[in-house]
Amino acid sequence: MKAIEMTLPAVLSVAGSDPSGGAGIQADLKTFLACGVYGMSVITAVVAENTTGVQSTYPLPGDVVGAQMNSVCSDIPPAAVKVGMLSGTEQMEAVIQSFRQFPPPQLVIDPVLSAKDGTPLLEMEAIDLFSREMLPMTTLLTPNIPEAALLTGTQIRTESDRKQAAKKLVRMGAGAVLVKGGHLDGDAYDLYYDGITFTGFSAPRIETIHTHGTGCTLSAAITAYLAKGLEIKEAIAAAKNYLTDAMLHTLAMGHGHGPLNHGYLIPGVLQDRTPGTDTTERT
Repeated sequence: MKAIEMTLPAVLSVAGSDPSGGAGIQADLKTFLACGVYGMSVITAVVAENTTGVQSTYPLPGDVVGAQMNSVCSDIPPAAVKVGMLSGTEQMEAVIQSFRQFPPPQLVIDPVLSAKDGTPLLEMEAIDLFSREMLPMTTLLTPNIPEAALLTGTQIRTESDRKQAAKKLVRMGAGAVLVKGGHLDGDAYDLYYDGITFTGFSAPRIETIHTHGTGCTLSAAITAYLAKGLEIKEAIAAAKNYLTDAMLHTLAMGHGHGPLNHGYLIPGVLQDRTPGTDTTERT
């Protein structure tokens, strides 16, 4: 029997690992599969982590990260790349050098500065390099409010503050910015800015403690949909729908903030699935 040759957009995640499977590389690869793209990975750190927090982090040397980048990009050029956890300047320089040699058509950066429990995951001296060298390469930056505040050196208390931070990040070089609103009360309202106009993306806040990896999952889904040819705002809306349903069909695993159900779209995982709805609100 002859094999049937198929093609899928290839998508690369550059991030740390999560042995509990809820965040980082593991969550990204699950999301890529669920969203219909071929997932690849470059591991930047081996993280001892579970639903209760981060116990320890083991960053890989920059040359090891660079070797992985070159191996993947020289053989299977990704249609889109997502960058998550980078722990220091060596790793960042290796990734930047690879992007100069193999420029990604779409680059989504989820600036993972700390874990959900507050554990720092990025060396402070690397933030300057990130702002100067990597930010100008970015198609879309997806910080949460604390990350946006740290990157801009501002305090974000109001919606006006969030808009000013988004504007500053674009002035710093980002192609566009999605400032996530998960740290706010009320609906999960994310603010998108493309340098010209603001667009709001809203979804109902789901009452659950099982939120491990929500940021990783959202940015990975956006990256997948960009690789499939959607425009940025279309990709954000589709990713928000995917994330909402993954949280609605959550998995009660672990003793802390449990993982999402990344595979709820896969036949056989759920017998009764409530379809997502378009949750986009434009301002």
